[in-house]
Amino acid sequence: MDKFKEIKRILIVILFFNWLVAFSKLIYGLITKSAAMTADGVHSFADGASNIIGLVGIWAASKPIDDDHPYGHKKYETVATLGISVMLFLASFDIIKDSFLRLFHPVVPDVNIFSFGLMVIGFLINVVVMTYERKKGIELSSDVLVCDSIHTKSDMFVSSAVIVTLISTKLGFPMLDTLVALIIGVLIAKAGFEILKRSSDVLCDGEAIEKARIARVVNSISGVKSTHKIRTRGREDDVHVDLHVTVNTKMHVDDAHGLSHRISDILKEKIPGITDVIVHVEPSESKL
Repeated sequence: MDKFKEIKRILIVILFFNWLVAFSKLIYGLITKSAAMTADGVHSFADGASNIIGLVGIWAASKPIDDDHPYGHKKYETVATLGISVMLFLASFDIIKDSFLRLFHPVVPDVNIFSFGLMVIGFLINVVVMTYERKKGIELSSDVLVCDSIHTKSDMFVSSAVIVTLISTKLGFPMLDTLVALIIGVLIAKAGFEILKRSSDVLCDGEAIEKARIARVVNSISGVKSTHKIRTRGREDDVHVDLHVTVNTKMHVDDAHGLSHRISDILKEKIPGITDVIVHVEPSESKL
């Protein structure tokens, strides 16, 4: 519960900074008619909206284990990251559509020192937010924080592109404003796909830990002849392991039972994130 409270606090702080930057870019982008800055503002606003989705996901994930959910509710946090990817795809579509319209109906944006300053400040805020959010996401094993930091990272590169666009417009190449907005739309979509892949790996029970890593630990335990049929699934902070081990055919059932518990305890100790281990004990002479 302390972990979820910490994630919630981080998301609220980041939400404040994301929307501060977003409204500044959106308002100024609309006033100056800069497609690139407006697109960047939409992206920053999506950052804030994703924080709200994250907060809802964290609230659901923090619920304790119950009869209907014997494995807990932690995957709700991963489900929330799907909402973040949807926000990115919608923002990407809107930006790309607007950019194509501008190709046929060009608009020259108004560029001045204030617009440069606004973009530089927004970029620096994104650097701090992305670095802090990713660090805490890894530390707390939070899908929402890590995926949202990917979102913010793409916003960083987008802001860099917008700064270049403002310079090119000032030098007399306004068409680059529209072209960069198109690139921004593609970058946002790319960030959405990265988050979607990461989330689907968890929700579709993709391999959570390499089999070889599990095998090295288990095979080093006294009493184990070999291990096979290793399966892992779950989130980084809630990995479930299922494996088969072969033992001496003369091993007493009580000893085999004790060995399975020892395997479980050692795996949890050696590999952080493992919360549940199911061990199938087989005689070494059985056909594998």
